[in-house]
Amino acid sequence: MTGDHSGVSQQPPGKIDITVPHSARIWNYWLGGKDNYEIDRKVGEQVAQLYPGIRATARVSRALQIRVIGYLAGEAGIRQFLDVGTGLPTADNTHQVAQRIAPECRIVYVDNDPVVLAHARALLTSSPEGATAYADANMHDSAHVMAEAARTLDFTQPIALMLNGIIGHVEDDDEARACVRRLVDALPSGSYLAMSDGTNAEDSAVRSSELYKDSGAIPYHMRSPAVFVSFFDGLELVEPGIVPRHDWRPDSAPQPAAANLPSLAGVARKPS
Repeated sequence: MTGDHSGVSQQPPGKIDITVPHSARIWNYWLGGKDNYEIDRKVGEQVAQLYPGIRATARVSRALQIRVIGYLAGEAGIRQFLDVGTGLPTADNTHQVAQRIAPECRIVYVDNDPVVLAHARALLTSSPEGATAYADANMHDSAHVMAEAARTLDFTQPIALMLNGIIGHVEDDDEARACVRRLVDALPSGSYLAMSDGTNAEDSAVRSSELYKDSGAIPYHMRSPAVFVSFFDGLELVEPGIVPRHDWRPDSAPQPAAANLPSLAGVARKPS
């Protein structure tokens, strides 16, 4: 979700406390980006020491999203994307990948983070044939999310809902399921849910999330594989189903050493 974007100023945006670690900037650091500060690098290193696979996780997550968008805009024929919790801009943002395949694609990014909002103008670009917009909204408020998205997207046509590494910010499992369900329910039939996240399948991942929480960053809740699977209830899974991120339709590009990364991904269609 994040990465190096050299066009963004490194001056601290107004009203942003750079003495407190920030999840989007820490993720940016793991990806080798420059949109981060000393506190983010300190916490990022602490987590990486406890869980050395975190940098590979960041790269695998970015590669997965590119493959997922490629499938949706290509084989599935989707022309509208709702990317919730987009994070800081980087290379190969959703609109860039989708519009390379189909220039007429329309994309709405959703976030309510002041750090991300400060970088929003970097996302507000589009091919002449398509459209890209940014909505300041909280994923808990599905009505507001959809009202903002409807300014750009046509809700009579299928939409791909992208939830990549975001639902862990909702701590309670039942509320997380309800949050995803409300968003999916608001989409027309033929839409897709594309979702990926880390899981608690490894002790080191759990310990790293606890360290992350103790650092003062916004906590991230690591869920069991069974709970992750439940987010897709009632939807039609696309092959290969729910699998580790690096196993979802892998391409020929070299993958980081990721055989044991505790993560899952899935893409599913909302039936008629």
